[in-house]
Formats: sequence, structure tokens, C-alpha cells
Amino acid sequence: MSPWSGYWRFVREAGRCHHVFVARGRCATCRCTHALLPAFLVRNRLDAAEAIGAVLDAVADGRSGVRPAAKLSEVPYTTARGWVRSFARNAGRLATSFAALCVELGGDVAAGVGLDRGAREALAAIDAAWRVARGLPGWLALGRWRFCSAVCGGSLIAANTNSPYLVVGRRRFMPPVP
Repeated sequence: MSPWSGYWRFVREAGRCHHVFVARGRCATCRCTHALLPAFLVRNRLDAAEAIGAVLDAVADGRSGVRPAAKLSEVPYTTARGWVRSFARNAGRLATSFAALCVELGGDVAAGVGLDRGAREALAAIDAAWRVARGLPGWLALGRWRFCSAVCGGSLIAANTNSPYLVVGRRRFMPPVP
């Protein structure tokens, strides 16, 4: 990979929009270019990973409805509703992938995490993977939702979510696709 220009995009944090530069890299072998998203950005979303995660946490745990969670995160209700629906749609795949990541990193995952489960199980698997990963160098400073965004390549709540992957030491880890 070598640097290959980039582009400007907006990100909304705490109700304010900021302009950020997203670098692109070009693969010398296949000649494809790829956006190198920072961990705080989520693909095809205006809002930062922490704002999205705060809404998902509040709604999936049952502490709040979508409307109050959206108000606390200073985002429109319809935007937050879309995040929750997208997360629920991908919850089984995310639960399985993050549970596999947790086990690969040497952690334990609660039994029962699988494809037929909902958003709570996906959050439990994300939490389990985060608990293990934050012990690795550099991850603790990111925070849980930036960790998720980095592992998923910014596609945590994307319409077409691929399985998360992570480089552990010299190995590239890709959990099985359910």
C-alpha cells in the first residue's frame, strides 16, 4: 500500500460538524484504492462511532427508547432509528464474529451467542472482545466503539456488513462467515 490522495468528509460530534481528511491508499499488486478510515469514523455515516455506540447501548440494553437516546446524543430521531434497525439486522452476524474474535484473542464468551440472537447478545460479544483487546498494546486508548469501528473497517452498521477482522501479532484473523 502506498499513499494515493484522499478526500474531505464531514463528521458530526456533539451536535457540531467538522471537516476531516480521509487518506486513500493504493495497493501496488491489484492497483485498487482504499479509503483508510480513522477509527472514529463509520462508513457512510455522518456521526462519529461514539455517538452511534451510545445510542445502540441505550436502546439494546433496554435503558431507553430510540427517541430519548437520540436526544441525548444530539442526533435526529430518524437517524438513530436507522442505526438501531441496521444493528438489529446484523446482530447475529456481529455476535458470532465478535465472539469468535474474543476466543481467538484468548477470552471467554458467554454461551448462547449465535445467529438467532438479538442486539443484546451482539453487545455482549462486542464487550467480551473489547475486554480482551484492551489488554493489547494501543487499543485501550481507542475506547470500545472506536475499537468496533476499527475491527469492522467502519462497517458496523453498514447495509452490507462483512465479518470483522483484526491483525493479531503477525496473523490476520478472520472469523468464519456464518
